[in-house]
Amino acid sequence: MTDFKAGQEGAMILDKEDSLAKFRERFFHLPEKIYLDGNSLGLMSKDGQDSLLKLLDQWKRLGIDGWMDEENPWFYYGEKLGELQAPLVGADKEEVVVTGSTTVNLHTLVGTFYQPRGSRTKILADQLNFPSDIYALKSQIKIKGLDPEENLVLVKSRNGRLIEEEDIIASMGDDIALILLPSVYYRSGQLLNMKLLAEKAWKKSIPIGFDCSHSVGAVPHDLSSWGVDFAVWCNYKHMNGGPGATASLYVNKKHFSRTPSLAGWWGYRKDKQFDMDLDFVSADKAGAWQISSPQLLSTAPIEGALQIFKEAGIENVREKSLKLTSYLIFLLKEEGLLEPPYQYRVGTPLDIKRRGGHVAIEHKNAASIAKALKERGIIPDFRSPNIIRLAPVALYNSFCDVWQVSRALKEIIDEKEHEKHGNDRGIIA
Repeated sequence: MTDFKAGQEGAMILDKEDSLAKFRERFFHLPEKIYLDGNSLGLMSKDGQDSLLKLLDQWKRLGIDGWMDEENPWFYYGEKLGELQAPLVGADKEEVVVTGSTTVNLHTLVGTFYQPRGSRTKILADQLNFPSDIYALKSQIKIKGLDPEENLVLVKSRNGRLIEEEDIIASMGDDIALILLPSVYYRSGQLLNMKLLAEKAWKKSIPIGFDCSHSVGAVPHDLSSWGVDFAVWCNYKHMNGGPGATASLYVNKKHFSRTPSLAGWWGYRKDKQFDMDLDFVSADKAGAWQISSPQLLSTAPIEGALQIFKEAGIENVREKSLKLTSYLIFLLKEEGLLEPPYQYRVGTPLDIKRRGGHVAIEHKNAASIAKALKERGIIPDFRSPNIIRLAPVALYNSFCDVWQVSRALKEIIDEKEHEKHGNDRGIIA
């Protein structure tokens, strides 16, 4: 990707050339720590704090009138933020809405698009997908009166790390009624070719959806032109919306005439919603798949975060993200950390076209090394049994951060710091 130079001086040169460096000051950083866990929970932005405080002030000043306040009415908040987020995923403004939680959104969309008929009864997914998605798919199959053991097809990984697109395509048989895949695999960081998979699914007349939780905010998307039927994602990872932030969903406009499988009053036509009619009249946009009143306090920080993305540009974010992850991989090689006695291994694709926003570093003592990193003030993420996930985030991490992490990975082995920690995970990671 670029010719990197080893040593701290090389990192300092990269930081000096970084056009996104100015956005670091828009985030609250943990004192004396290097935060590389943005693919689990992004840092709090100052813009997000401002938008949350603005909403709290509305509540304080206006009470119930905040729902229709002329400046920023809560009644349309999910649609407004969906319009702001749509450019990040390559969608029309009415195809995205900020609402609900990822798994609830997945349930309502899978319930809508999974319509088993005749010999087409199966859902195609894969064995490396995030478990929550698999739980939801099995539930939806049961709701349709079918057996998940027979009707959930999981594409197998050839090496336990990656899923090959050709294996997914080969599994698109005449018995498949729906396809649900991740955009980026949460363990390895592999980025799937969503455009290719959507094209192949379309030729087979199979609706296809993606869980984009590990890609939105780190990778540009073009969901509408790719022909993706639906997508879901969370907003607390790369989108920096805060813990438990409200999620988002996308529905291709060609499906706006469909009736949501889980109808709720917030998906009603906005101009008729308070008619309180007992017959559901679906909104003619992605907002139809909303169910309940929005969780406003969990939604407001997303508005501020979206302002930062609007200024930075998702293409620029992607460029720096790839540069950061490529630099980390370069340093692992340069420092000899892929050789004895260190024996780290990169589990993320080296091809940047197949890489999301984090690097999966494998080691037999990954859990104890992750603990040693935290003791040094470096916040990683551990995934059992042997993966340290490192996510240098373009908006708030520096190349010097990455250089310091590479040094720490070396010194932890040199000084045997990890040996004083158990090689087992905590309750969360």
